[in-house]
Amino acid sequence: MEALLVSTGVVALAEIGDKTQLLAFILAARFKKPVPIILGILLATIVNHGLAGALGAWITSAVSPEILRWVLGASFIGMAVWTMIPDKIEDEETQIAKKFGVFGATLITFFLAEMGDKTQIATVAMAAHYGNPLLVVIGTTLGMLIADVPAVFAGDKLANKIPMKLVHSIAAGIFAVMGIATLLGAGKGLGF
Repeated sequence: MEALLVSTGVVALAEIGDKTQLLAFILAARFKKPVPIILGILLATIVNHGLAGALGAWITSAVSPEILRWVLGASFIGMAVWTMIPDKIEDEETQIAKKFGVFGATLITFFLAEMGDKTQIATVAMAAHYGNPLLVVIGTTLGMLIADVPAVFAGDKLANKIPMKLVHSIAAGIFAVMGIATLLGAGKGLGF
């Protein structure tokens, strides 16, 4: 039970301001269809964190926390740069949505956004630590939903009132700060 509760809490907190929470907000503002977005988030998280849970013991034994910290920090800084190119990102999302629908676009973009993300790395580490990947994956999935579902509804309700350029700038700033903080050793005691 501890694996479930800790996994839920850690991921819900880690997801606040994370790129996937911001992606949930952007998708909701763009497509205005919360149900397929939430279902896409759910399935993408189950698959992504399921893989992370299954590989938890191997990854944590093969990669040092110091290397994880540098990879994570560089990823956040990369996301800051990528977020400042909103037209290209939005065009890609639109093309994916035209081809796969809102559910498919959410599923694909969330799955890819979670690859190498701190919540995926946390899932790997917690699955290795607790030795119960199923409870950890259930917990991390609940944590993602606790953080991302409100973002979906806020994005859907506030779509016409929030300037997306400002949202992209704020997101880029958050990613840059998180990347620099990670590279400087923030979260070192947590193993990342």
